[in-house]
Amino acid sequence: MCYYNSLKLPAKKTVELKGKTKDLPPANIPVQSGFSYSSWPIIVEDNTGDWHAELAHWEFIPWFIKHLGELEESRKKYTTLNATAEKLFDSKIYQAAAKSRRCLVLSTGFYEWQHYQSKDDKKPVAYPYFISSANSNEPLLYMAGIWQPWTDKLSGEMIHSFAIITTAANELMSSIHNTKKRMPTILPKALAEEWIGPLNEPRIKALANYQLPSDALNAYTVAKNFNRGIEDPQMPFTYDLLPTL
Repeated sequence: MCYYNSLKLPAKKTVELKGKTKDLPPANIPVQSGFSYSSWPIIVEDNTGDWHAELAHWEFIPWFIKHLGELEESRKKYTTLNATAEKLFDSKIYQAAAKSRRCLVLSTGFYEWQHYQSKDDKKPVAYPYFISSANSNEPLLYMAGIWQPWTDKLSGEMIHSFAIITTAANELMSSIHNTKKRMPTILPKALAEEWIGPLNEPRIKALANYQLPSDALNAYTVAKNFNRGIEDPQMPFTYDLLPTL
Protein backbone atom coordinates (compact mmCIF):
# COMPACT_ATOMS: atom_id res chain seq x y z
CA MET A 1 0.00 0.00 0.00
CA CYS A 2 2.44 2.57 -1.29
CA TYR A 3 5.33 1.19 0.73
CA TYR A 4 7.70 1.43 -2.25
CA ASN A 5 8.26 4.82 -3.84
CA SER A 6 10.46 6.30 -6.56
CA LEU A 7 11.83 9.77 -7.28
CA LYS A 8 13.99 10.60 -10.27
CA LEU A 9 14.53 14.34 -10.70
CA PRO A 10 17.04 15.84 -13.13
CA ALA A 11 19.39 18.66 -12.19
CA LYS A 12 17.75 22.11 -12.27
CA LYS A 13 14.25 20.70 -11.96
CA THR A 14 11.96 23.63 -11.18
CA VAL A 15 8.49 23.54 -9.68
CA GLU A 16 5.94 26.34 -9.62
CA LEU A 17 3.55 26.29 -6.70
CA LYS A 18 1.44 29.19 -5.46
CA GLY A 19 3.02 31.57 -7.93
CA LYS A 20 6.59 30.85 -6.83
CA THR A 21 9.08 28.91 -8.93
CA LYS A 22 11.85 27.08 -7.07
CA ASP A 23 14.54 24.55 -7.84
CA LEU A 24 14.15 21.08 -6.43
CA PRO A 25 17.29 19.20 -5.42
CA PRO A 26 18.22 16.52 -8.00
CA ALA A 27 17.28 13.00 -6.95
CA ASN A 28 17.86 9.53 -8.31
CA ILE A 29 15.95 7.07 -6.14
CA PRO A 30 14.67 4.28 -8.43
CA VAL A 31 13.07 2.52 -5.47
CA GLN A 32 12.96 3.04 -1.72
CA SER A 33 11.07 0.96 0.78
CA GLY A 34 9.23 2.76 3.52
CA PHE A 35 10.41 0.00 5.81
CA SER A 36 13.97 1.28 5.47
CA TYR A 37 12.75 4.19 7.62
CA SER A 38 14.90 6.61 5.68
CA SER A 39 14.54 10.21 4.53
CA TRP A 40 12.41 11.35 1.60
CA PRO A 41 11.78 14.77 -0.01
CA ILE A 42 8.57 16.56 0.94
CA ILE A 43 7.18 20.07 0.42
CA VAL A 44 5.85 22.04 3.38
CA GLU A 45 4.46 25.55 3.79
CA ASP A 46 5.50 27.88 6.63
CA ASN A 47 3.43 30.43 8.52
CA THR A 48 4.12 33.13 5.93
CA GLY A 49 2.61 31.09 3.11
CA ASP A 50 5.99 30.34 1.56
CA TRP A 51 6.87 26.75 0.70
CA HIS A 52 10.10 24.80 0.57
CA ALA A 53 11.34 21.27 -0.04
CA GLU A 54 13.09 19.36 2.71
CA LEU A 55 14.16 15.85 3.62
CA ALA A 56 11.94 14.20 6.22
CA HIS A 57 11.80 10.81 7.92
CA TRP A 58 9.33 8.51 6.15
CA GLU A 59 7.35 7.22 9.15
CA PHE A 60 5.02 9.42 11.14
CA ILE A 61 6.36 9.42 14.70
CA PRO A 62 3.65 10.07 17.31
CA TRP A 63 4.31 12.59 20.08
CA PHE A 64 4.10 9.92 22.79
CA ILE A 65 7.13 8.01 21.46
CA LYS A 66 9.96 9.16 23.73
CA HIS A 67 13.06 7.72 22.07
CA LEU A 68 14.40 5.48 19.31
CA GLY A 69 14.08 2.33 21.42
CA GLU A 70 10.36 2.92 21.90
CA LEU A 71 9.99 3.69 18.21
CA GLU A 72 11.59 0.40 17.22
CA GLU A 73 9.30 -1.47 19.61
CA SER A 74 6.22 0.28 18.21
CA ARG A 75 7.09 -0.96 14.70
CA LYS A 76 6.40 -4.51 15.89
CA LYS A 77 2.78 -3.54 16.59
CA TYR A 78 1.79 -1.10 13.84
CA THR A 79 3.10 1.00 10.97
CA THR A 80 2.69 4.74 10.44
CA LEU A 81 4.16 4.92 6.93
CA ASN A 82 0.66 5.58 5.57
CA ALA A 83 -2.40 7.27 7.04
CA THR A 84 -5.94 6.32 5.97
CA ALA A 85 -7.83 9.32 4.56
CA GLU A 86 -11.22 8.22 5.87
CA LYS A 87 -9.90 7.98 9.46
CA LEU A 88 -7.64 11.05 9.70
CA PHE A 89 -9.89 12.93 12.09
CA ASP A 90 -10.79 9.82 14.09
CA SER A 91 -7.15 9.08 14.88
CA LYS A 92 -5.50 10.59 17.95
CA ILE A 93 -2.17 10.05 16.20
CA TYR A 94 -2.97 11.90 12.97
CA GLN A 95 -5.74 14.35 13.86
CA ALA A 96 -3.62 17.38 14.84
CA ALA A 97 -1.30 16.98 11.87
CA ALA A 98 -4.24 16.65 9.49
CA LYS A 99 -5.55 19.98 10.74
CA SER A 100 -2.35 22.01 10.60
CA ARG A 101 0.70 20.10 9.31
CA ARG A 102 0.02 18.89 5.80
CA CYS A 103 2.72 18.29 3.20
CA LEU A 104 3.29 17.06 -0.33
CA VAL A 105 5.33 13.91 -0.80
CA LEU A 106 7.25 14.06 -4.07
CA SER A 107 7.19 11.02 -6.35
CA THR A 108 7.77 10.02 -9.95
CA GLY A 109 6.18 6.62 -9.47
CA PHE A 110 5.35 3.94 -6.94
CA TYR A 111 5.16 0.15 -6.85
CA GLU A 112 2.19 -2.00 -5.96
CA TRP A 113 1.42 -5.73 -6.01
CA GLN A 114 -1.41 -7.50 -7.80
CA HIS A 115 -2.58 -10.80 -6.28
CA TYR A 116 -4.59 -13.61 -7.76
CA GLN A 117 -5.09 -17.30 -7.19
CA SER A 118 -3.13 -19.58 -9.50
CA LYS A 119 -4.84 -22.75 -10.70
CA ASP A 120 -1.69 -24.78 -10.12
CA ASP A 121 -0.66 -23.32 -6.79
CA LYS A 122 -2.58 -23.21 -3.54
CA LYS A 123 -0.88 -19.95 -2.56
CA PRO A 124 -1.86 -16.61 -4.14
CA VAL A 125 0.53 -15.35 -6.82
CA ALA A 126 1.73 -11.74 -6.68
CA TYR A 127 3.04 -9.55 -9.48
CA PRO A 128 4.51 -6.06 -8.94
CA TYR A 129 3.55 -3.04 -11.03
CA PHE A 130 5.20 0.34 -11.44
CA ILE A 131 2.68 3.18 -11.54
CA SER A 132 3.63 6.64 -12.82
CA SER A 133 2.21 9.78 -14.39
CA ALA A 134 0.59 9.33 -17.80
CA ASN A 135 1.80 12.83 -18.69
CA SER A 136 5.32 12.42 -20.06
CA ASN A 137 5.79 16.19 -19.95
CA GLU A 138 5.21 16.28 -16.20
CA PRO A 139 6.32 13.09 -14.45
CA LEU A 140 6.19 14.57 -10.94
CA LEU A 141 3.36 13.35 -8.71
CA TYR A 142 2.23 15.19 -5.58
CA MET A 143 1.11 12.75 -2.90
CA ALA A 144 -0.84 14.20 0.01
CA GLY A 145 0.92 13.75 3.33
CA ILE A 146 0.97 14.87 6.94
CA TRP A 147 4.09 15.67 8.93
CA GLN A 148 5.12 15.74 12.56
CA PRO A 149 8.10 17.30 14.39
CA TRP A 150 9.69 14.85 16.82
CA THR A 151 12.53 14.98 19.33
CA ASP A 152 14.30 11.94 20.75
CA LYS A 153 14.19 12.56 24.51
CA LEU A 154 17.43 10.62 25.06
CA SER A 155 19.65 11.83 22.23
CA GLY A 156 18.08 15.23 21.69
CA GLU A 157 17.89 14.60 17.92
CA MET A 158 15.12 16.62 16.25
CA ILE A 159 13.55 15.50 12.97
CA HIS A 160 10.47 15.98 10.85
CA SER A 161 8.55 12.79 10.12
CA PHE A 162 5.68 12.15 7.72
CA ALA A 163 3.09 9.69 6.44
CA ILE A 164 1.51 9.35 3.00
CA ILE A 165 -2.28 9.66 2.85
CA THR A 166 -4.07 6.76 1.15
CA THR A 167 -7.56 6.73 -0.32
CA ALA A 168 -9.91 4.30 -2.06
CA ALA A 169 -8.42 3.00 -5.31
CA ASN A 170 -9.60 4.23 -8.69
CA GLU A 171 -10.53 1.71 -11.40
CA LEU A 172 -6.93 1.16 -12.51
CA MET A 173 -5.54 0.78 -9.01
CA SER A 174 -8.44 -1.48 -7.98
CA SER A 175 -7.34 -3.93 -10.65
CA ILE A 176 -3.71 -3.76 -9.49
CA HIS A 177 -4.03 -3.47 -5.72
CA ASN A 178 -6.90 -5.93 -5.89
CA THR A 179 -6.78 -7.09 -2.27
CA LYS A 180 -7.07 -3.88 -0.21
CA LYS A 181 -8.01 -1.64 -3.15
CA ARG A 182 -6.14 1.42 -1.90
CA MET A 183 -3.87 4.00 -3.50
CA PRO A 184 -1.93 7.09 -2.42
CA THR A 185 -3.89 10.32 -2.56
CA ILE A 186 -2.32 11.97 -5.60
CA LEU A 187 -3.29 15.59 -6.13
CA PRO A 188 -3.27 17.64 -9.34
CA LYS A 189 -1.24 20.82 -9.04
CA ALA A 190 -4.13 23.11 -8.10
CA LEU A 191 -5.30 20.77 -5.34
CA ALA A 192 -1.71 20.19 -4.20
CA GLU A 193 -1.32 23.94 -3.70
CA GLU A 194 -4.54 24.00 -1.73
CA TRP A 195 -3.56 21.00 0.43
CA ILE A 196 -0.54 22.69 2.02
CA GLY A 197 -2.42 25.93 2.79
CA PRO A 198 -4.98 26.81 5.49
CA LEU A 199 -8.14 24.70 5.15
CA ASN A 200 -11.23 23.85 7.16
CA GLU A 201 -11.96 20.28 8.22
CA PRO A 202 -14.54 19.45 5.51
CA ARG A 203 -12.15 20.57 2.77
CA ILE A 204 -9.25 18.62 4.28
CA LYS A 205 -11.41 15.49 4.28
CA ALA A 206 -12.47 16.09 0.69
CA LEU A 207 -8.90 16.51 -0.56
CA ALA A 208 -7.57 13.60 1.52
CA ASN A 209 -10.14 11.35 -0.16
CA TYR A 210 -9.49 12.69 -3.66
CA GLN A 211 -9.26 9.93 -6.24
CA LEU A 212 -7.01 10.66 -9.22
CA PRO A 213 -8.66 9.48 -12.49
CA SER A 214 -7.27 6.26 -13.94
CA ASP A 215 -6.29 7.89 -17.22
CA ALA A 216 -3.86 10.17 -15.35
CA LEU A 217 -1.70 7.16 -14.50
CA ASN A 218 0.37 4.66 -16.45
CA ALA A 219 1.10 1.14 -15.11
CA TYR A 220 3.09 -1.90 -16.19
CA THR A 221 4.60 -5.00 -14.59
CA VAL A 222 8.19 -5.10 -13.35
CA ALA A 223 10.46 -7.88 -12.11
CA LYS A 224 9.54 -9.52 -8.81
CA ASN A 225 12.96 -8.64 -7.43
CA PHE A 226 12.57 -4.93 -8.24
CA ASN A 227 13.28 -4.09 -4.60
CA ARG A 228 16.44 -6.21 -4.34
CA GLY A 229 18.97 -3.74 -5.69
CA ILE A 230 18.72 -4.64 -9.38
CA GLU A 231 20.17 -2.15 -11.88
CA ASP A 232 16.85 -0.91 -13.29
CA PRO A 233 13.84 -1.76 -11.08
CA GLN A 234 11.53 0.13 -13.46
CA MET A 235 12.35 -2.00 -16.50
CA PRO A 236 9.11 -3.52 -17.86
CA PHE A 237 8.86 -7.26 -17.28
CA THR A 238 6.25 -9.48 -18.95
CA TYR A 239 4.66 -12.46 -17.19
CA ASP A 240 2.86 -15.36 -18.84
CA LEU A 241 -0.87 -15.73 -18.20
CA LEU A 242 -1.12 -12.42 -16.34
CA PRO A 243 -4.67 -11.06 -16.19
CA THR A 244 -5.17 -8.02 -18.41
CA LEU A 245 -5.87 -4.70 -16.69
